[in-house]
Amino acid sequence: MARQAILKSLGDVDVRLLRVFVVVAACNGIAASELELNIGKSTISRHISDLEARLGLRLCNRGPSGFSLTPEGEQVLLLTVQLLARIDEFRSGVDAIQSTMSGTIRFGLYDQSSANPKAQIDKAIAKFDELAPNVTLEISLDPLTALEANVVNGSLDLAVMPIYQTSSLLTYTEIYSAQMSLYCGAGHPLFEQNSQGCDPKTTLSEHKYAGYSFNSPNMRATNMLGLERAASVKDEEALALLVQSGRYLGFLADHVINGIGGAGRFWPLFLDEISYTVPFAAITRKRHRPDRKTAAFLNCLIEAHA
Repeated sequence: MARQAILKSLGDVDVRLLRVFVVVAACNGIAASELELNIGKSTISRHISDLEARLGLRLCNRGPSGFSLTPEGEQVLLLTVQLLARIDEFRSGVDAIQSTMSGTIRFGLYDQSSANPKAQIDKAIAKFDELAPNVTLEISLDPLTALEANVVNGSLDLAVMPIYQTSSLLTYTEIYSAQMSLYCGAGHPLFEQNSQGCDPKTTLSEHKYAGYSFNSPNMRATNMLGLERAASVKDEEALALLVQSGRYLGFLADHVINGIGGAGRFWPLFLDEISYTVPFAAITRKRHRPDRKTAAFLNCLIEAHA
């Protein structure tokens, strides 16, 4: 039986709740959408409950038997996708009417992006500013999961980040890469030692290792070598500090090492055996075509890295 709806008009709060609902439906569950939305299961569940209360409808079944949309939820999902598409079309249409691009681009970046010599983001910004001087840039540095989630939910228009997994909700345009190697710091027992001919797993298992606490290429390399984290970090600067202490091993981008002391303070290990390359991509939402200014900025990123 339908509950009494309290929704009298559609506001920004309702649109945000509807966006959460779309992601939960696309991920087929609240737990599965936790990574995409970068918020906890209890918060997501509360958002869905709030939306159900405002609509006066039960949108999904959730519990021990699993997740599924109700018939009403299926209909609301269809209407929501149409509504969000219309909102984006309206924004793009208004932008297209204007002879000069204006407004704000919310742009997300991953830690240490500006230090990579392969990254030409500064040139893309300069090119875009010539093209659209009236557009304001809002740039934020966020962890990987936050960048993805914020592009999916519309908090960010686009982001540049390493590709460590792909989401069906995002479009990825690869623009540059970073080389990652395992390092120790001055004072570590392996510093300036020749690792040629040694077995990485055997050698490294005797030493403390620091790595990222989230799913990433770093975590895959960690698992491949059978290493256990003695310290966990969320950003590259913290990881570099632990390695620099001389007490921990850790995978760091070569360009980061070159910028904070190079061979005098860090020593690479097993370069040929376990180093790896991480591609970086500009990401946008797949379901909604970028508006004119976002598309122009994305094109500037592509051209700057060509």
